[in-house]
Formats: sequence, structure tokens, C-alpha cells
Amino acid sequence: MKFIFLVLIASISAACPAAQTDPALRDQAQRALRRGVDFFRAKVAIEGGYLWQYSEDLSQREGEGVVQSTSRVWVQPPGTPAVGAAYLEAYAATREPDYLQAARETARALVRGQLRSGGWTYHIDFDPAERKKTAYRIDGTQTGRNVSTLDDDTTQAALRFLLKADEALSFKDQEIHDCVVYALQSLLDAQFPNGAWPQGYERPPDPNAYPVKKASIPETWPRTWPNQRYWNCYTLNDNVLVNVVSTLFEAERVGRLPDAGAELRELGARARKAAEKAGEFLILAQLPEPQPAWAQQYDAAMHPVWARKFEPPAVTGGESKSAIRLLLDLYRRTGRRDFLEPIPRALAYLRRSRLPDGRLARFYELGSNKPLYFTQEYLLTYDDTDVPTHYAFKVSDDTDALAREYDLLAKAGPAGQKREMEAPKPASPALARQVEKIIADQDAQGRWIEEGGLRYHRPKDPSVRVIRTATFIKNVETLSRFLASAVPEA
Repeated sequence: MKFIFLVLIASISAACPAAQTDPALRDQAQRALRRGVDFFRAKVAIEGGYLWQYSEDLSQREGEGVVQSTSRVWVQPPGTPAVGAAYLEAYAATREPDYLQAARETARALVRGQLRSGGWTYHIDFDPAERKKTAYRIDGTQTGRNVSTLDDDTTQAALRFLLKADEALSFKDQEIHDCVVYALQSLLDAQFPNGAWPQGYERPPDPNAYPVKKASIPETWPRTWPNQRYWNCYTLNDNVLVNVVSTLFEAERVGRLPDAGAELRELGARARKAAEKAGEFLILAQLPEPQPAWAQQYDAAMHPVWARKFEPPAVTGGESKSAIRLLLDLYRRTGRRDFLEPIPRALAYLRRSRLPDGRLARFYELGSNKPLYFTQEYLLTYDDTDVPTHYAFKVSDDTDALAREYDLLAKAGPAGQKREMEAPKPASPALARQVEKIIADQDAQGRWIEEGGLRYHRPKDPSVRVIRTATFIKNVETLSRFLASAVPEA
């Protein structure tokens, strides 16, 4: 987990002053962090929100695509919530109130972007005319876009950051706290009866339309893309379930804090139960032998189904690995051995499905287990010589590492393998070198400027120098980690 818990940092920093091996470098790191945050907050932010990347002069902007509007920000990582999370890390490391205020401003931007359905879509508009097209909760708008997206960690990232911001603000910013409670309640209500979530939601599902049943392989399935709605399917694609469960356990942690309040405490307890229910869905969603792994998405009959035109009903190498990791994590957190039970069969299947080059196919045909690919014209094929380049149709084989983790957990039990938050470690020479480079790369205005051009502007001009939000976040996190480092042992 990227975050350092604020309470932990506060207690440790009181007992262990920051690393003093090089006071000059520490001072330089503090100044670099201040310059970087001040620039981003004063020059880049729009109403406290951010996009993905900008030209050096900030005249050209991108999220997942070109952004013409000067009043639009992005939620989908590495957008607004990820920047806010970096501000909180800077605050945790330094206790400087300006960094907490920067995080509050970013949280307020997300409050203004929360939908009536409880979550967030990919971007937020602040222009009054544009806002009328979206059902923003704070505006009381009853019409317009209102689908909260779980795709690409959008709603989940926003909620995780807001939970931490609420905690850092001692639950005293009522607007932010109310946003958190509403978002968490809506996310919990969007869970299907079998424990899954869709890719996006507008209202709670009708339980009568989604009976709880075991996954199975359909007798037939369409070989061409039906171009039908798939966002209401049970979804593993794009780590939807992984990111939801991570968010739920964060909600449980925050809900247990003494000052969280009765509502958040109750919702945190519900969040843990919902996370365990998600694990129960993974058990249900494992397909039968001889293909005991998982699909990207399932319909209400628990059959694998099409999503986009390059995502067929299939057993998937990529999402199956994510499902195994999530089951391991759920066992680690809960001690429930039923979460381990599906894993040996799945690992054995993936190993016998390896491609000649040692990788796994993204898709294996239902029944035959032949690897499936697409041509450049998006025709389904067994041939991998003409695949589109925007999508990974082959993925790495991590089964050996997963098997080792499974064996350790199965032998030691969850108590021996829990992922606990660690105290900050002394600043290592490698970390110091990273900090030195970050300082050297920063210009006088506090910017980290890179070559290579913007991704989505056409024609792409590699001479355009770019300010990347992801780079800013990484550098702030590294500087914060260095400043939070404990004194090395003598």
C-alpha cells in the first residue's frame, strides 16, 4: 500500500527524528518538496483537481485523451485522487499544514465531482454549463450522466483518498465526511447478491434479477462481437474487484478509529463483510474442470460473456492471476481457508496452458482451451501474427511466484504472513541517490519537465516538453519517504 498511515507516522516521528546522515540533503529535499507542491498547487490545479499531463507552458492538456476545456479535471489515476494522496504523504512526513490544506483542496474538488449515484465518473467539470450535463450530488442535479465507474480504479481511488483525507482532518470537515459516508454506502449497496460488482452502477441491483449460482461454460456463444451493454456484468476486468476490496478494507480500518463517528463505524463493519462476500464470489466464479480459472466478466447466468470487441467470452490468463492474488490476500486478512481452496486447481491449469514462449495467453477458448487472438480488423482467430498493438493478448506467467506465496500461507497461516505497516526504515544510499536525482531534475519553478511529447495530441510532436502528473506523484512520494526515514543505527 502506498500510503503511510498518518497515525503511525506521527507516533514514529515523535520517537525517531528523521534521518540525519546528511543534513544538507535533507534540507534540499524539504525545499524541493515545497517547490514542487507549490508549483502544482498554484499553477497546475483547477479548483483543486488535476489532469494526467500538460505541455510545458500548460496550454495543452490531457487525461485519457485530449482535454480542451480549461475547467475539467481527471479522477481516473493518475489524476486528482492520486495527487491528493501524494499531498497526504508529504503531510505525514513533514507535518507541515500547507500540505494538509493542499489535500483538503483536492478532496473538495472530488466532493464537487461526486455523482448522485455515489461514486465518480472519469472526469469532473467545473464550468456551470457543463455541470448541467452530469448529475452531481452537491448540485442537486436530477438528470445527466450518473453512472459511477469502477473501471480503471476510478471511484475506488477517489474513495480511498477521501477516507484518508477524512482521517487526516480528524473527521471534522463535514462536507468531506458526508461525501465519504455517501460514497461508501452507495458502493456497498451496488454489490450483487453473489458478492460481485459491475463495472459501473447507477442504483442498487434488483436481487431477483441476479440469482446466486456457480459459474459454468455455456453450450454455445457468439463468435462475433454482439456490441451489447456489458457494464452491468459481474466484472473482474481491469482489476475492478481487486480495487474494490482494497477500498473496503481501508474503509474498515478508518471506521475503527475512535473519532470516525457512528455512521462510518457501521459502514466499516459492513465493508469487511462485503469484502469477504467478494471472495465468496471468486469461489463461485471459478469455472469447472478442465478450465478451473476465471473469465473477465460474467452475465447473470454466470456464463463468461463479451465485453469490448477485443474481449471475448473466454478463460483469461491475466485476470485469473489477479483472482488468485486477491484470494491469497483475503486469506491473509481473514484466515478463511475456503479462500485458498480454489488456488491449486487454478495454478495447475495455468501451468498446463503456458504458451511455447513461456507466457500465458490473455484468452483461452471455452472448451478447447486454444489461445484466442484478434486480427487488426478485430476478427477472432487462433493466429497471433496480426494482433492489435493497444492491448496485451499475451501476459507474463507468474504461477511459480504465486505457488510459493500459496505454499507459505498454507503452511504458516494468516498470522504468520499478514501485511503489517512497517516503521519507516533508515534512508538507504539508494534512496538518497534517488532524492539527489529528483532535486537535480527540478527546475527553478519547481517543475519536473520531460521530453517526448504528449500522448494523445495528433500529430504527436516529440519536441513538446511535458509535465507529467505521474512523475510529480512519484517524486513527491520519494521525497516524503526520504524525509520520513528514521535515524540509521550506529
